[in-house]
Amino acid sequence: MAQALSLVGDRWSLQLIASMLDGSKRFGGLSESLDGIAPNVLTARLRQLERDGLVVATPYSQRPVRLAYSLTDAGRELSDAIALLTAWAARQSGATEGPVHDACGTALETRLYCPTCDHAVETGAAQPLRWL
Repeated sequence: MAQALSLVGDRWSLQLIASMLDGSKRFGGLSESLDGIAPNVLTARLRQLERDGLVVATPYSQRPVRLAYSLTDAGRELSDAIALLTAWAARQSGATEGPVHDACGTALETRLYCPTCDHAVETGAAQPLRWL
């Protein structure tokens, strides 16, 4: 957990990653999607996410140099964690809306699953997870 929080535990990183899940974004688009982020903070977060291997910056203009930002495979792997956190926050706020299956409109449930046993794993105080 400490390792994950050191990478994306600040105020803006997960929001930045979430805003790039649907494709690459330019600086202005990222700034618009994150209400309240200062340009210097956005620049610092993007540089840090790039150093951490979660975001890649690709030039789309040479003069002046302008960049488009997109997620690496490691960054896209965070989509499930973001969905879980978003659903959890919705439940805590009493919201009745949550993620739904596009095909049928049914509310989605999140569970841990063991592919070896072909079994959904229930967690909680009675059955904590064991980490390797």
